[in-house]
Amino acid sequence: MNLLITGICGFAGSTIAKVLQDTQGNQKLSIFGVDNFSRPGSETNRGELKRRGIKVFYGDLRMASDLENLPACDWLIDAAANPSVLAGVAGPTSSRQILDHNLASTVNMLELCKRRRAGFILLSTSRVYSIPALANLPMLEKNGAFMLDAGKSLPPGVSAQGVSEEFPTAPPISLYGASKLASELLALEYGATFDFPVWINRCGVLAGAGQFGRADQGIVSFWINSFLRRRPLKYIGFGGHGFQTRDAFHPRDLASVLRKQMDFQGQSESRIFNLGGGAGNSFSLLQLSRWCAEKFGEHKIDADHTPRLFDIPWMVMNSARAESFWNWRPQTSLEKIFEEITGHGQAHENWLELSADF
Repeated sequence: MNLLITGICGFAGSTIAKVLQDTQGNQKLSIFGVDNFSRPGSETNRGELKRRGIKVFYGDLRMASDLENLPACDWLIDAAANPSVLAGVAGPTSSRQILDHNLASTVNMLELCKRRRAGFILLSTSRVYSIPALANLPMLEKNGAFMLDAGKSLPPGVSAQGVSEEFPTAPPISLYGASKLASELLALEYGATFDFPVWINRCGVLAGAGQFGRADQGIVSFWINSFLRRRPLKYIGFGGHGFQTRDAFHPRDLASVLRKQMDFQGQSESRIFNLGGGAGNSFSLLQLSRWCAEKFGEHKIDADHTPRLFDIPWMVMNSARAESFWNWRPQTSLEKIFEEITGHGQAHENWLELSADF
């Protein structure tokens, strides 16, 4: 089986490529990938992939011609995106650029799958869910973290286990979220119209060693590395307390479900699955700071009470559908993720300079 991974030199793409190569079953995988190396730090993954015999092609997915001469593939896993919820409204990326990167590129990949009769797997995001609906959920604070007040009336699609696939996706969801939700719909339409398999995986926060550290995309790596190096940090919004809570999981834990999706031969009414760390792998920024303080000593965290656009107090993914259908659950504990990032940070003193646009 020939497998094309887009964004293969990113954190998620490179991790998935290596784990799939290391866990091949009877059906061998020939893995290759494409990347435009726009993310600072992505070039660092190219050498290891090359040593493994995984060929990396330079290409910009926004340019259909860059995909024309790639080798034939049986499956395409899309791990390429601008993953910042602030993209298009803050920072260097314009609104047109975020749509070109995350939506126009999807059209080019789907056209490739149509021509090659290849299956398509989209790594989507938890940020397709409605921001007002999430912001209006009843919250409690416990042990320095927001948590869902399950004693109050809750809308469909949310419980103490997290947000499920039934939760509303009504706008606003940010330009980033809209670009991914539109990509999901296009992928499902292309698959149904041109008869090739499509799977949509809505991923929560991904974290682990080698993650590029930025506050808007790679928050766990950014926070731990910044704490370790005594760089400035601040809690933004929600009273400046750091109570906002997310769940996290390691991208290597994606490999098992991706393999099952590529091997699947049956019928499924569900093509969209949440994949996340769940309640057991959830944490607040304050709790992460406490963990760092125990490891590295106390470090002053500033507070900025100004709300940040598109921010939400709590987001935990409910992956019950994936657990039921694929027998999938994350295998890497939150403690293990934090420890792994710490070890990597201690071994790479310039990681933030390399990957965070300082």
